[in-house]
Amino acid sequence: MKLKQILLGGTAVFGLALAASQGLAAEAKEGKATYDKLCASCHGADGKGNPAMAKALGEKGLNLTSKETAKLSDDDALKVITEGRGKMPAAGKGLSKQEQKDLLGYVRSLAK
Repeated sequence: MKLKQILLGGTAVFGLALAASQGLAAEAKEGKATYDKLCASCHGADGKGNPAMAKALGEKGLNLTSKETAKLSDDDALKVITEGRGKMPAAGKGLSKQEQKDLLGYVRSLAK
């Protein structure tokens, strides 16, 4: 009986993890168009930074796949997106909350 409960519990946890990862994958897919429109010119198509923009702006923080970016909480990352930081202008003010979340999902996917 205990083995059956363990297996059922494990299956439930796996199912929840799968559903969560599919939700993140959907956000990432939806956020790509927004990223391409608003972010890729500075941060590069791969999120590692556009070298020409880094040189022009003197910015080292254009790499969105860095450990520093990964360490940001979702709330802090969304604040950067919506309010900007340093030389980065606010990019997400005109976006809905869902579009901001989708954009963040895409940015997070670039580091994987």
